[in-house]
Amino acid sequence: MHNEIKLLKSEIKKLRKALSELTPSLDILLKRRGFKVYKKEPSEDLLLPGEKYINIFYEKLKKYSFRLFLRDVIKHQNFFTIDKVARYATKEVTSQYIDFLLKANLAESTAKGYRLKKRPIKSFGETLEWFIARLIEKEFEAETIWGVKFKRPKVGGDYDLIAKIDSSILYMEIKSSPPKQIYDKEITAFLSRVEDLSPEISIFFMDTELRMKDKIVPMFEAELQRRYKKSVSVERIVKELFHINKKIFIINSKDSIIANIGTALNFKWHNNEVLICKESI
Repeated sequence: MHNEIKLLKSEIKKLRKALSELTPSLDILLKRRGFKVYKKEPSEDLLLPGEKYINIFYEKLKKYSFRLFLRDVIKHQNFFTIDKVARYATKEVTSQYIDFLLKANLAESTAKGYRLKKRPIKSFGETLEWFIARLIEKEFEAETIWGVKFKRPKVGGDYDLIAKIDSSILYMEIKSSPPKQIYDKEITAFLSRVEDLSPEISIFFMDTELRMKDKIVPMFEAELQRRYKKSVSVERIVKELFHINKKIFIINSKDSIIANIGTALNFKWHNNEVLICKESI
């Protein structure tokens, strides 16, 4: 059974790759909607090792504890000790993480601790966007760009990630902050960008294992009520994964980012689509 599933996944990847080659590129799909990329994939705050360690770094980023560790390292980038960055893993595991940063030339030893080699770095945001883009590219055979800016007359801001899945556009907002640091204006901006781009699927992703129902879902419900003057339900798919009219998804990283994105994509294309727009809402 295991071999059959593995073979089936391999065949699906081949089909996706073939379909991708037969459909227009992401640039063309965006151009048809009146969008032209102005800037993309910034590197000012990107924390990446050299090519020798890039794949190992990517695999480590799949672990929630490593991502939390990196956030603390960036917070204390000028000087940190094991104790300062061991809040979310044991000291033994944290020591292994630090050894990797040293080996990958991302950090260096100081008299009484460590510091990042590349400084200053404002946040973990760009690195997380890079990681999610690479994950979608590798795991879902999708063409991706991240940290995207368009010159738009009404709706501005960054589109954290845009991907082409088959012949559809996926837009993903990526938040590295916990729910308590998310505010109404961020939900408003996300939904405005969804309206402007009109992607086939949109995902509001938070890199947290905390509940989404307590704060984030009510914020979406309040903004949808304000925007469309009527109640729009935010429905649970499973656990802390939610959808709005099978087009907009709210997910976190609990259990597995790959599995959660996959759940959203499967739910989207295996249910009757109801487009979200002012008229239908």
